Amino acid sequence: MDRLLEFVINHYILVSAFFILWAVFFSLESKRGGKTVSPQQATNLVNREDARVVDLRDADEFRQGHVAGSINIPMSQFAERIAELDKFKDKPVILVCKMGTSASLAGRQLSARGFGNVVRMQGGIQGWRADNLPVVKA
Repeated sequence: MDRLLEFVINHYILVSAFFILWAVFFSLESKRGGKTVSPQQATNLVNREDARVVDLRDADEFRQGHVAGSINIPMSQFAERIAELDKFKDKPVILVCKMGTSASLAGRQLSARGFGNVVRMQGGIQGWRADNLPVVKA
């Protein structure tokens, strides 16, 4: 531990540059798939701006409980079915997955297709449920 502290003190510019680059990398990477919004912010987007919720989970998981009015396009079929979302280019699109981690790929694909307002729901459907928000079962 003493040697690590000594290294940091002797090479503070190198260590600082490493942490700055690390922070910039993760910041840029997280924004590429759309910014994240909390479940409450997602609700506000739906109510105020007529946002569309796209659920990226499998059909079985979707039937077990989903956000009311959401569109189910499983991530495994997203590339083939992305054209179904073209009619929503002028509206905010909220991407929801199981835990909020796999929606960034779909966000990047939508952004590349010209969607201007793509966001990912923080925590996914589990975050939605953790906030005690209602789900619809089909």
